[in-house]
Amino acid sequence: MCGIAGWVDFERDLSREEATAAAMTRTMSCRGPDAEGLWIREHVALGHRRLAVIDLEGGVQPMTAEDGDNHTLASLTFCGEIYNYRELRAELTALGHTFRTSSDTEVVLRGYLQWGADLAVHLNGMFALAVWDPRTEELLLLRDRMGVKPLFYLPTEHGVLFGSEPKAILAHPLAPRRVGAEGLCELLDMVKTPGVGVFSAMHEVRPGHLVRINRQGLATRAYWKLEAQEHTDDLDTTIGTVRGLLEDIVARQMVSDVPLCLLLSGGLDSSTVTALAARYSAAQGLDTVRSFSVDFAQAADRFLPDAVRGMRDAPFVQDVVRHVGSNHTEVVLNSGDLTDPVLRGAVLRAVDAPPAFWGDMWPSLYLLFRAVKEHSTVALSGEAADELFGGYRWFRNPHAVRADTFPWLTSGSARYFGGLGLLDKGFLDKLDLPGYRQDRYHEALAEVPVLPGESADERVMRKVSYLNLTRFVQTLLDRKDRMSMAVGLEVRVPFCDHRLVEYVFNTPWAMKSFDGREKSLLRAAASDLLPASVTERIKSPYPATQDPLYEQALRAELADIAADANSPVLPLLDRAQVRKIVDRPLGDVSQPYDRGGLEMALWLNAWLTEYDVSLDV
Repeated sequence: MCGIAGWVDFERDLSREEATAAAMTRTMSCRGPDAEGLWIREHVALGHRRLAVIDLEGGVQPMTAEDGDNHTLASLTFCGEIYNYRELRAELTALGHTFRTSSDTEVVLRGYLQWGADLAVHLNGMFALAVWDPRTEELLLLRDRMGVKPLFYLPTEHGVLFGSEPKAILAHPLAPRRVGAEGLCELLDMVKTPGVGVFSAMHEVRPGHLVRINRQGLATRAYWKLEAQEHTDDLDTTIGTVRGLLEDIVARQMVSDVPLCLLLSGGLDSSTVTALAARYSAAQGLDTVRSFSVDFAQAADRFLPDAVRGMRDAPFVQDVVRHVGSNHTEVVLNSGDLTDPVLRGAVLRAVDAPPAFWGDMWPSLYLLFRAVKEHSTVALSGEAADELFGGYRWFRNPHAVRADTFPWLTSGSARYFGGLGLLDKGFLDKLDLPGYRQDRYHEALAEVPVLPGESADERVMRKVSYLNLTRFVQTLLDRKDRMSMAVGLEVRVPFCDHRLVEYVFNTPWAMKSFDGREKSLLRAAASDLLPASVTERIKSPYPATQDPLYEQALRAELADIAADANSPVLPLLDRAQVRKIVDRPLGDVSQPYDRGGLEMALWLNAWLTEYDVSLDV
């Protein structure tokens, strides 16, 4: 896993611009702490920061391929893991290619020489890459099907800037630090429009898409998308197929030349991955798998059930650990640490945007991953199973599934993604968030594939699944990528394997909910792997702090912002609402507490200050 950056300019000699290319690349040092590489020619500069995982000696980048006369055929900078690289290597060898390393990077490079842009359809993995072909003077940007790995770009007058994160592009003097109404709407609402970047003129390569840049301009196209296909398997066959796919996926994703572990919450998703990994390790004669979970200090005494968290994770984690025999570590966090300015600054710089939704989860996830990184370089996660198998409550809420908006933004669910309560009404009216949300929803709706003859109920649930797999999941994948790569930890996501996604997406909802509960197919496929307590557990999200001292620290910071006339966020805030929050008695449950709005105000102020952002509204 790594960070990539680059610059193409068809009218400038970039061999004289090494300092700028190096500055862009070094912004990715957290993503790639092990090595740095630059490859610069007249019109192209490719940068790479490496987190060494496969072929520690041979996988150095940028990597080039030459012909017999030492003429460069292609140069590659690559972030990610290719899980079928061994099969592809054998296929390419049979086609006449020779290899000098055992890395998956060289397989990608040779695959490009063999298949060109069609390389993408051959890859099974998570990846973001750039290939420069000097024979055609063309740059190819390519992103994995589910968007596990990020890739941003900014077209310029004579070329393009690109990077794994916006900060790589912002390090270039041509990149504006401006944000318009569209970018602000993306920040303030849970819509996550594919391809849209927050900063003006900046874009994100859409999942399953490629971008080609040459002297004629820039063009994008999809190489993969979710399609509607008839599902002909019966229930038992479907359950068996899901199980077989998961076994193969986890086995592929266990390959690593550095220490690997499991992220375990005690929920169905991560427990299934952990159990499959433990079985694979035992069958291969490998060491006992290592697992990690997270909890807050004194949570056992202070935990209070709420609308979405009925019980703590810890008892279920221990049930799984005993059942599969993993070498387990519980990472215990202090809530007071979550407001540490140094930590919050690190989180902000990892995201390049205000991480307001699930506010305390960003710093807590950062701390968890930092602790995991002390022991492992690679971790497997249960992310995306809820979107794939129908784990969220809105999947089973008739109002949510038939509403004319994103189902997670309907009443009953939207409160978890609120962040507007402290913002000035006039400012919000200028943005017209309801109109923006509606436009983006109908754009997404127009993409939903249709299966002829499908019932109305199945068609509605296909829509909900599509929205979750193309919009909602991206917010979670982004959070996990930024927080893990900020500490140099690679997190793999087995449930995002495109084979599993395609199969389950086309499984009828009646099968996905055949036992009347959430994630019926996954529960059935993993029933023999897990203790009964876990298979019967109700869905519970990532833990959040319930310590009132956390709220107190945030309110104190808000008071400081309100008292400073130079705070850049002040013109965007409703001063009366700010005063209510500041004056609210600590722990007073009789008064509404807009924690999302408080988080948004604080993160916005920090972002506007540190990134020197100009708002075009």
